[in-house]
Amino acid sequence: MNDKTPVLTKEIFIECSPKTLFSFFIHPDKMVRWIGQQVLLEPRIGGKYRIDINGENIALGEYKEITPYEKVVLTWGWEGLEIMPPGSSTVEFLLTPQESGTLLTLNHFDIPSEKMTSNDQGWTHYMTRLQRLAEGQNIEPDPWGTGKK
Repeated sequence: MNDKTPVLTKEIFIECSPKTLFSFFIHPDKMVRWIGQQVLLEPRIGGKYRIDINGENIALGEYKEITPYEKVVLTWGWEGLEIMPPGSSTVEFLLTPQESGTLLTLNHFDIPSEKMTSNDQGWTHYMTRLQRLAEGQNIEPDPWGTGKK
């Protein structure tokens, strides 16, 4: 049995409304701009999602909670990966309005200790991309979309 690590928590301030930011978690055409090369979403409780990062690394899970403009909770895992299979962990995105934007807090629960570093690096990479997009910046296609991470 794998050891599970404490919760991975990341925060980033984004200069946009919670409503704008929320849309990047439920609209495939917006999500694919910050994470993955192909995204399939069923944004409802129990709805499935599939995020194909690069043709080899594919995240799968389902929506567990959706509170418009406030919170999105997903199960998380990787297709074909025994150490962290689909649905084996949970990712919570909290959107907290602040004076000039939104504080995005990510909590990733039940990450196997062997996957903590790669998940930490991955979420740093993707939250920065999300920040830039949600603030209206143009960004290049994801450099991770062409190779293994």
